[in-house]
Amino acid sequence: MKNIENILSYLDELYPEPKCALNFSSPYELLVAVILSAQCTDKRVNIVTEKLFKIANTPQKMLNLGQDKLKEIIHPCGFYNNKSKAIIATSRDLIKRFDGVVPDNLNDLISLEGVGRKTANVVIAVAFGEQTIAVDTHVHRISSRLGLCKQKSTPFECEKSLLKLVPNDRRSKFHHQMIWFGRERCKAIKPNCFDCKLKNICKYKKGK
Repeated sequence: MKNIENILSYLDELYPEPKCALNFSSPYELLVAVILSAQCTDKRVNIVTEKLFKIANTPQKMLNLGQDKLKEIIHPCGFYNNKSKAIIATSRDLIKRFDGVVPDNLNDLISLEGVGRKTANVVIAVAFGEQTIAVDTHVHRISSRLGLCKQKSTPFECEKSLLKLVPNDRRSKFHHQMIWFGRERCKAIKPNCFDCKLKNICKYKKGK
């Protein structure tokens, strides 16, 4: 795709060294934080996990905490019933099948109860240094606007399309750049198109 080089160059200009905004000190903490981050800001997740990880930062400690207490702590993150259920299920599965250790590959991670593909991709990229692209709402929205995937594609279809377009050695960087770009500029509502260097190829801008 002829536009991919321009897109990557512009993202490098805006975010030369993008980092994951979630605070964590182990793959398990990252896994929990990513589950909590669904439809919640990383800033709020970091506030919640600062308290949570002081008392439950391993699968066994999380099970000892229990779902009811977990729900109380993660309540500010929203969807606390589903998220607490997922975290407890994942923790139980980790102990039962992997001796409490977070696996370092995609297939094992997505086999865990409570872990989806996006979460698994974030963990293998951030915690284990794998070159992959996790498709969240920001990545999916921007990719669709820029023609990097079909507008009505599923997240998995979008992921496959991006893996074909983005060079292997910069996939994880691209993922973080797209997240920051989506948060700060290419927002779902009222994106900042005025000074965007990609507006000429953007379907959102052209539709206005």
